Amino acid sequence: MTRLFVDEGNVVPVTVIEAGPCPIIQKKTKDKDGYNSLQVGFRPKKPNKVNRPLMGHFNKSGKGAFYVLKELKVDETESYELGQEILADIFQRGDLVDVTGTSKGRGFSGVMKRHGFRGAPGSHGTHEFFRHGGSIGAAADPSRTFKGKMMPGHFGNRKVTVQNIEVVEVRPQQNLIFLKGAIPGWRNGIVTIRQAKKAPAPSRSALPQEKKEEARGEVEVKAKAEEEAKVTAEAKVEGKEGAKEEEVKAEEGVKEEVEAEAEVKEGVNEEEAKAEGPPQGKAKRKAKNEVESEEP
Repeated sequence: MTRLFVDEGNVVPVTVIEAGPCPIIQKKTKDKDGYNSLQVGFRPKKPNKVNRPLMGHFNKSGKGAFYVLKELKVDETESYELGQEILADIFQRGDLVDVTGTSKGRGFSGVMKRHGFRGAPGSHGTHEFFRHGGSIGAAADPSRTFKGKMMPGHFGNRKVTVQNIEVVEVRPQQNLIFLKGAIPGWRNGIVTIRQAKKAPAPSRSALPQEKKEEARGEVEVKAKAEEEAKVTAEAKVEGKEGAKEEEVKAEEGVKEEVEAEAEVKEGVNEEEAKAEGPPQGKAKRKAKNEVESEEP
């Protein structure tokens, strides 16, 4: 482990890991093997230290022999080729990863070291019982010790996964990854790094300053979107009001035209009525003209 000074000026404790290059030794497909996975190698090994059957397996990729072989499950294998190298640049600064390794073996340990018991009191008549675990069960019933009881035993040397570790820095030229905090295992131990399973997708954990800038940008974008929506709504309302006014004006114009036509018709009728005169006078004039025409 060491430490790094990040851009904000903070000191971050990190673990340095040499990640790769890890060439693909074998591809397993669902049609042939029942599942999709890639077998990768790590830490080159001299060919004279490998037996012939295993060396034949290594020769298929053309990358030589390796001390470590690890199988990684993937969704599909079509985009990968034998001999293709997986490098440290698949991770970026701010990613969250899960690290799996074998924890340090501490041999046979007591309950205080293995399980964190506080021990017996150091006074008031305690003799030769300071680091003991105490009672482990009743005698008559159930007349046995339950499975899983915390007792002395082999401590460590087991598979451990630490989740959601932040990637502080990546140096692809040196195949180095700097992870925040500690990881399982001892110096020069072998670990497996994968993207965090429980982190939200995409698994990016931005640094504080980046988070502030992202939040500020999101607020600005949201404010702009709200303003645009408001302007659009106002334009729609104005358009509707204008359309209504035009419709009202058109209706009023139609009414005025109808009224004008009605007035014109009324005037024509009045003139015709005046020209014709009253119906009775017209009949009298007609009868008079007929009488005058009959006289010799």
